[in-house]
Amino acid sequence: MNGIEMLRDLQREVTEWRRYLHEHPELDYQEHNTAKFVTDKLASFGINHIETGIAETGIVALIQGEGGDGPTIGLRADMDALPIIEASNKPWSSKNPGIMHACGHDGHTAMLLGAAKYLASTRNFKGCVALIFQPAEEPEFPTGGLRMVQEGIMDRFSISQVFGMHNRPGIEIGKFGIRHGAIMGSQDDFDIVVKGRGGHAAHPHRTIDPVVIGAQIIIGLQTLVSRKTDPMETLVISVTKLNAAQAYNVIPDCVTIAGTVRAHSSGLRDFAEREILAVAQGIARGFGADIEFKYCRNVPVTVNHPEETNLAIKAARSLVEAESVNDKMRPSMGAEDFAYMLEARPGAFIFLGNGPTAECHSPAYDFNDEALPYGIGYWVNLVDTVLGA
Repeated sequence: MNGIEMLRDLQREVTEWRRYLHEHPELDYQEHNTAKFVTDKLASFGINHIETGIAETGIVALIQGEGGDGPTIGLRADMDALPIIEASNKPWSSKNPGIMHACGHDGHTAMLLGAAKYLASTRNFKGCVALIFQPAEEPEFPTGGLRMVQEGIMDRFSISQVFGMHNRPGIEIGKFGIRHGAIMGSQDDFDIVVKGRGGHAAHPHRTIDPVVIGAQIIIGLQTLVSRKTDPMETLVISVTKLNAAQAYNVIPDCVTIAGTVRAHSSGLRDFAEREILAVAQGIARGFGADIEFKYCRNVPVTVNHPEETNLAIKAARSLVEAESVNDKMRPSMGAEDFAYMLEARPGAFIFLGNGPTAECHSPAYDFNDEALPYGIGYWVNLVDTVLGA
């Protein structure tokens, strides 16, 4: 396959699928209608080996090539939506109140279905393609990617390499972004309970005020990045939750602080867990209080493997001009649970331009249907690059 012109007819059909999925979004592990839609389409393409119910609502389907023996590679798309009230004002806006495809998983699913239809009709490759339709990419823990790996899909389907793709607002339609090594950050979350002694707000001297202590802890955490890590390394510590008393005249016994940690190396995750505890505990005890601390490691760093990254770059550049594939894009601090699959097998994760649209997770976001043929074409070219007969 060369360019995308031969996919224009397929684009019209895939656009209908994408908009149907957008109208009928489902949250993590509840993608029952989506899974049925996917399996019905796969069966209509003549794909016979379809396994459902993996990680509750996940699917793996196999397309056997006709070019002889060869390995099995996995292509992954996520299917779940987000608990957001849609404000895109599109004719195909969500019909499920309070739920919307705000991250483009409808487009990801539709593109992999489009590639499946094309590959099932040609089968001009060696080995086998495993189509991985994953539930629950969005929840914090455990995600669908982790559960599919834990349920053994890599061994069960003899997957030797695995590849993922995500749309990216701000990158032009027809362009791709990728890099070797860490391309997305890890996601860890922490909770701190500051345990003081409450009382009347008119008599703060009779209390051990956890609100003031909590404020000191929040300020203290900022120095972990600015003064205790190498400025050439990447670490984000963001406090995102703060809960105290519900009345103006009450100093509470406890204050809860919570936040997220993003990093591009396992060493920085270790550092953050150790140092957040040390700072919070030290400040609290200095004021005569104490803390409870919980640190949850959710999603690891998304790390592209060398050989597979080169294959992904080659596949994208066989679809579009070489300069339309940025192979040194800046890494993102967002997290992606495809990282679990990349820990289980070598592979690569690439970004697909979505044009000047609203950002992912925005109520105004919508997947750009003009990106569909580029995503389909990338999958098809990747199969030809890795498994070409």
